[in-house]
Amino acid sequence: MIRDRGKIKWTSMMLPEHVKMLRDWVKEDQYEQKREMDEQQLEFMNETIAEASEFNQFVTIIYYQKRKYEMVIAKIHYWDEWAQKLHVIDHFEEVHRIPIADIADIRLTDV
Repeated sequence: MIRDRGKIKWTSMMLPEHVKMLRDWVKEDQYEQKREMDEQQLEFMNETIAEASEFNQFVTIIYYQKRKYEMVIAKIHYWDEWAQKLHVIDHFEEVHRIPIADIADIRLTDV
């Protein structure tokens, strides 16, 4: 019976710096690229934001943060035009300030 120990047999021959570099490389491999938006998507998002803030509805927002996409379901509190950020409050009463340039998608949600 062959008892292969996998990575364990190689780590003793590697320097700690090399192990750290390999771990960083694996983590970096999971990064996502930011997608570009076209004019129609931006117009649809603008209409959705206006409708959600007017009727106080929940929205699902997908946004790019720290090299990956995050999702939040929240109500729009207000739009900060000076800082170009959308202030939203989720179910747990947490405030999220999302830069408008980082929003990838926004949809109305029935909760």
